[in-house]
Amino acid sequence: QVQLVESGGGLVQAGGSLRLSCAVSGGTFSSYNMGWFRQAPGKEREFVARINWSGSVTYYAESVKDRFTISRDNAKNTVYLQMNSLEPEDTAVYYCAAKAPSGDFYLWGQGTQVTVSS
Repeated sequence: QVQLVESGGGLVQAGGSLRLSCAVSGGTFSSYNMGWFRQAPGKEREFVARINWSGSVTYYAESVKDRFTISRDNAKNTVYLQMNSLEPEDTAVYYCAAKAPSGDFYLWGQGTQVTVSS
């Protein structure tokens, strides 16, 4: 079956950077649109960014626009989230997800913790 495995989370000071990776196996990665979501303690999961199957179209939540960059490498079956200028408010568990070109995200990773200290 399809598996999504995130990595790259950790503890960073405010203003710092992290790059998250999500490796996908068991499916046709290049056919999926990919996304990143996050869930902070006591809050609902929220959308962060998404990228289409070819990498030509991206979309970001307003709260991360101009600070985060989503990208993908179809040869490596991996999607990335480069996070710069991190803020304590970015502290959350970050999840990657996959979907067909239409419809909702339906494949999810297990999440990776990002903690930003002030």
